[in-house]
Amino acid sequence: MENENSSKKFDSVYSNRVRAGRRRTYFFDVKQTKGEDYYITLTESTKRFDGDGYERHKIFLYKEDFNRFLEGLDETIKHVKTELMPDYDYEEYTRKNKEWEERRMNEKAESVTTPTTSNEQDDTSAETEEDISW
Repeated sequence: MENENSSKKFDSVYSNRVRAGRRRTYFFDVKQTKGEDYYITLTESTKRFDGDGYERHKIFLYKEDFNRFLEGLDETIKHVKTELMPDYDYEEYTRKNKEWEERRMNEKAESVTTPTTSNEQDDTSAETEEDISW
């Protein structure tokens, strides 16, 4: 019984996933403590090159640090965008991701309306969300 209660304190009360290319995904999870307080875990999950699972790196962010963390992150990103790489097209990957999602939706819609052979179905189902090619 105690294990059930202690495991509930680590359940996410909110989760947001951000895909970042073929091999990397970021997770932003809000978790609740036993004392009904909240904290955020930021997780980078990267598919291993040998194909054997994922590597995960976590940061725990507590409420007393939210504002300073956000200010530091924002200041750092602005510095890179304005001082180090002002000519870079930061919307490039947003556009490519949108194009990939639209293509994926069209392929799914076509597969529903068009009968396929078993080989074609295998090829389509083998493609995963991580197959975004930048």
